[in-house]
Amino acid sequence: MKVLILGATGFIGYPVAQAFVRAGHIVYGQTRSAAKAKQLAAEEITPIVADTTDTAAYLPLVAHVDAIIEAIGGADVKTLSEVLLNAAADAVQAHRPAHAPKLAYIYTSGTWVHGDDRAEVVSDSSPLASPVELVAWRPAQEQRVVRNAHVRGIVVRPSLLYGRSGSLLAAVFRRAHEGSVAWPGTPGGRLALVHCDDLAELYLLAAEKAPVAAGQIFDGSNDVTESTDAFLQRLVEISGAKGPYQYTAPTNPFEVAVSTTSIIRPYLGRALLGWRPRKAGLLDHLELYYNAWKASEGLL
Repeated sequence: MKVLILGATGFIGYPVAQAFVRAGHIVYGQTRSAAKAKQLAAEEITPIVADTTDTAAYLPLVAHVDAIIEAIGGADVKTLSEVLLNAAADAVQAHRPAHAPKLAYIYTSGTWVHGDDRAEVVSDSSPLASPVELVAWRPAQEQRVVRNAHVRGIVVRPSLLYGRSGSLLAAVFRRAHEGSVAWPGTPGGRLALVHCDDLAELYLLAAEKAPVAAGQIFDGSNDVTESTDAFLQRLVEISGAKGPYQYTAPTNPFEVAVSTTSIIRPYLGRALLGWRPRKAGLLDHLELYYNAWKASEGLL
């Protein structure tokens, strides 16, 4: 299989690219940074140095790749996500041989679309009644992807990621290292989580089984959520920060999103793709994950 990954040096895209390489596939990785292109090349990933908006630099590859994985981020992701899907569909019509199988197009959404609810259990196929404000636009984009006539549209919704350099947990890890632990929101919440390497495996399986996965939306989340209170208390203990931990009032849409609870019981990736998260949970191996973050920051 040949795959093109957009955002290949990001916290999602990089482990995904590595997973495809380990599985024996040919990987092209788009990055905006010439320095990070060397990092990709060292991992046996063919780098494509181009801005994500410069679709002419990489979308002609649809003539011979089997899948595109959109794993981009940034302030303009709302607009760019729709632009990229449309550009990929146009490129398929312009460059892909008529007899070729449909191109798999995997879009990265997120489980914040389930909204904030500490009582009801949700899963991959639950109706999205009240998405978090920050990502309220994503359900419409998910539907554009799975309904696109020119690609095999697939959606992966990662939960809060942990492992390696920490992703969104890096901020709370840094604050703990500096002496205090705080989290936006109120006590009693739960964290829907997934290790970045387990998430990468879900992308790999979705691409390899695209004829089965096409038109589906997968929650990329561990089997159970974890207590936010227990996470913060354990972080105080292992970091040596001054306790007790504190909750703060969210001051922006991002902090509101981080403070949400979604009690997710995902099933579709397990049932259709055989996906099984294997990494230890955040709380069980928190010291290991905290030290991994410290190492990534040169603090060990």
